[in-house]
Amino acid sequence: MEYYCCLLLWIFSQHLGFHDCFNIDTKKFRIIKGPKQTQFGYTVQQHVAAGGDKWLLVGAPYEMTGPYQTGDVYKCALSKRTNGNSCSKLNLGKISLTNVSERKDKMRLGMTLVSNPVDRSFVACGPLWSYECGSSYYSTGICSKVNAGFKFSRTIIPAFQRCETFMDIVIVLDGSNSIYPWYEVRDFLVNILQKFHVGPGQIQVGVVQYGEKVVHEFKLSDYKSVEEVVNRARSIDQRGGEETNTALGISTARSQAFKQGGRRGAKKVMIVITDGESHDSADLKQVIEDSEKDGITRYAIAVLGYYNRRGINPEAFLNEIKYIASDPDDKHFFNVTDESALKDIVDALGERIFSLEGTSKNGTAFGLQMSQAGFSAHNVEDGILVGAVGAYDWNGAVLKETRQGKVIPPKSSYMQEFPEELKNHGAYLGYTVTSVVSSRNGRLFVAGAPRFNHTGKVIIFTLTNAGNLTILHSLKGHQCLILTLVKLLKAKKHWLYYGSEKIAPVDIDGDGITDNLLVAAPDVLQRRTGERKVYIYRVTELVVQLFESSRY
Repeated sequence: MEYYCCLLLWIFSQHLGFHDCFNIDTKKFRIIKGPKQTQFGYTVQQHVAAGGDKWLLVGAPYEMTGPYQTGDVYKCALSKRTNGNSCSKLNLGKISLTNVSERKDKMRLGMTLVSNPVDRSFVACGPLWSYECGSSYYSTGICSKVNAGFKFSRTIIPAFQRCETFMDIVIVLDGSNSIYPWYEVRDFLVNILQKFHVGPGQIQVGVVQYGEKVVHEFKLSDYKSVEEVVNRARSIDQRGGEETNTALGISTARSQAFKQGGRRGAKKVMIVITDGESHDSADLKQVIEDSEKDGITRYAIAVLGYYNRRGINPEAFLNEIKYIASDPDDKHFFNVTDESALKDIVDALGERIFSLEGTSKNGTAFGLQMSQAGFSAHNVEDGILVGAVGAYDWNGAVLKETRQGKVIPPKSSYMQEFPEELKNHGAYLGYTVTSVVSSRNGRLFVAGAPRFNHTGKVIIFTLTNAGNLTILHSLKGHQCLILTLVKLLKAKKHWLYYGSEKIAPVDIDGDGITDNLLVAAPDVLQRRTGERKVYIYRVTELVVQLFESSRY
């Protein structure tokens, strides 16, 4: 026999005037199984692929990819010709970003899954995907778009920010005969390299040694880890030379070393270490001007061992090294008594170099570092809308990515509805995202913030591709109860979690205009009945109105 699933729709029909139902065949059902340990079935989407074939997309956020629990997505054929279990893994967990020190373990790919019937693509997200910046990991989240042929199309990373440690550092090392003992200089080189966060998307290091001539000891792109760079540095021998051609060493570093493996957009840093006045000082003015034009930040270290051993006044030498260093001198110039004292400035030099780190001009970099973008997702005409629950100190945010680039509204966009004094509550805006279509305003976006003020809030807003977000209306969890769906056993949670599980637009008459909006509050505690709630709103020209009806 067949059971007609009309209960929810019958309740709506008493107030909204429609009587659609659907049925479920209880005799010819199919059971689709997957690996239990992968949380197979955490998300499910019906999907029509190229050629019109019907599939079921199934998220498995605990699926393994090699040694890592990346999560993945399965495609399961629904054709009547298919016999037995017809599911196969898409291996999206293998996809990696280049030039990023990423951490994919427990990224929970498949936790969010959205099918797009327009172009028959779909998007799968892993909101806990992280990448390394310095000594920190930033969980910005990642999504993968898959085309109609189940082939990976592109990566969606709207919250990803370039590491503050995205630097190309070239060390210009004086190796002339007057440097003594050499092992002290080499130990300093090893110690400072151990301070650097060398890796994809972070720091690259190259070393040139000069005296009369210049030698490239290793290039920026030669080594990809601290261990590799340090091992190579330990084998660098003193080249020697009767002259100290510092201008030549800086010029070679600027014109060659930064171009041999240098990366576009990386902060250029030069560290010059020398123990004497240059023999080509006449060329320094032009060399420094060229370095300034190239945006190279220069740290200069004067080693006074040669002068102190011979009782020579170092004033002229110190003035030359200060001229080489970027302004201001107190941040970019160092002097040490001799080669053995180089070890004493390692920490200070490292700290000053890393003080170059900063946030982007609009202040979004730090606010998005733990955003978990992709916690929810929704298709829009020109891209994908994603919820970022961890953004802005866990108040959350809504981001969008289009073919033209990222759309990141500033924190100030949310301040009216999510004031600063409530920041410790962690609203989790972006827990759910969707959109409605109104007759007057066109498409409007909707996002849930289930932890706002311990009750929850839903905002309705517009978002331009320039990043301008305007909140038109907000719905709060303490408003009038409209519909009780299910009676459950009493729970221990006191959170309403309004707007957490489902925000569903309803177009009753099929005219393309949203008539009603359903908002779930699944974790509400009713001590006597254990009821959970769903709110229903009428979408009007005034954006949204609570629909008055009796309680069930």
